[in-house]
Amino acid sequence: METLHALMVGLQEIFVLKLFLMMCGVTLVGLLMGAAPGLTATMAVALLIPITFPLSTTYALVLTGTIYMSAIYGGSFSAILLNTPGTPSSIATCFDGYPMAKRGEGQRAVLIASFSSVYGGVFGVIFLLLLAVPLSVVALKFGPPEYFWLAVLGMTVIAALSTGNIVKGFIGGAIGILISTIGIAPVGGSMRFTMGISNLNAGVALIPALIGFFCIPPVLDMIVHREEEIHLLKTSKVQPRLLLETFKEVMKKQVDLIRASFIGLFIGMLPGAGGSVANLVAYEEAQRASKHPEKFGTGIPEGIIASETANNAVVGGSLIPLLTLGVPGSPPAAVMYGALLMHGVQPGPQLFTGNSQAVFTFIVGLFVATLLMLPIGIALAGGMTKLVSRLSIRVLAPFIIFLTIIGSYSVRNNVLDVYIMLTLGVLGYVLKKLGFDPGPITLGLILGPIAETGLIQSLLIGRTLPYSWMILFKYPLSWVLIILSITSLFWPLFRKIFSKKASSSQQSLEV
Repeated sequence: METLHALMVGLQEIFVLKLFLMMCGVTLVGLLMGAAPGLTATMAVALLIPITFPLSTTYALVLTGTIYMSAIYGGSFSAILLNTPGTPSSIATCFDGYPMAKRGEGQRAVLIASFSSVYGGVFGVIFLLLLAVPLSVVALKFGPPEYFWLAVLGMTVIAALSTGNIVKGFIGGAIGILISTIGIAPVGGSMRFTMGISNLNAGVALIPALIGFFCIPPVLDMIVHREEEIHLLKTSKVQPRLLLETFKEVMKKQVDLIRASFIGLFIGMLPGAGGSVANLVAYEEAQRASKHPEKFGTGIPEGIIASETANNAVVGGSLIPLLTLGVPGSPPAAVMYGALLMHGVQPGPQLFTGNSQAVFTFIVGLFVATLLMLPIGIALAGGMTKLVSRLSIRVLAPFIIFLTIIGSYSVRNNVLDVYIMLTLGVLGYVLKKLGFDPGPITLGLILGPIAETGLIQSLLIGRTLPYSWMILFKYPLSWVLIILSITSLFWPLFRKIFSKKASSSQQSLEV
């Protein structure tokens, strides 16, 4: 009953004219940034945060969630019409979206992506509502040992899911942990790696670091590679008949929609994975389950449905561990973690006791924002893509750098944060060129203090035992996390063994 009452109050707050109009505006901005090649959903959330400083916690939560969801959806426009994914979460959308557009079915492809995105987004938000409160109760049982193993699980998951080299995933996580150790130690108060700079005593602020790693490298890419001439496919106003036919077509694919939604939800809950992994996994699974896998990549609706449903379901899934455990499930959720801290809110189980109304209003707002994407996206898809494709690098790059500087400085009114942001941005660019993804680095930056605090507090508590480290293996919940960590660490090896056995057994049957 308390949850239902909180949802009703949240619904009333969302439809206050001021907040509703702000959500409409932020949805439009999110769609624009998502559709712009090189501007990611993470960047959209990071650039919005400084604007939310004067607002209440509820407004800040709702607006950051709105731009997160809409930016993920916006990436499908450029993926379909330009064959350039607006965000990493829309990579697989190019595979079938652009071939459809080349056949003159661009409108239909955009509508398929729109309905699939809303379906996946609503699915993720519903499970966020259903799972957040029960998981927050479980999270209350977490002590220092459990938080230590949770941080270890987060690092093993992101390493196992790293695109390319697993070793580089671990190294990236270690770089993030190393950065997180700058400043006063969370337990004991010793000073570390400050190089005599007093402003570093408080450590590296999370928001400038995130802005540096996620905003500066794409801008440098724009400047280095320059813009190439983009030939837009002709688009016209969406016809009502096509709208209805496409809606029926998508809704008939319930098996594909539900499978992709669960994939997105599950991968979203894994710390650090995000939509860039979910859309590719969902596409691969859809192809594997199809009776005609050879048609994938030639322009079929199932490919778009799989990618766009999964990447929007990630949004709700990634917020489940963020709100209940204080561990973000995706890079944009990591930036939202920083936003919560800036508003004096500590993500975790206490969030549902101290700020429950703000949380439920946020969930209702995310649901409404998902529905808002459909009319705004369909109405503005053609014109928005044309506008984005004609933005000059000479205008776009300086404007983004200006916003990153303002955003970094406004966190603590400290010019050192700007220097840190720029330094980490250049570092992130160099590391990206060397094959290091910013995801593991970011997760290491966030999980480092959690792991360190949990480990040291556990060892202090365990002094009553024969060996203090035994406290880490004392409780059943710790063992659950240990088993999950080992499984996720060796999962790539298990998958390779299983695939070899499956292929060998298939060959034997053919013989």
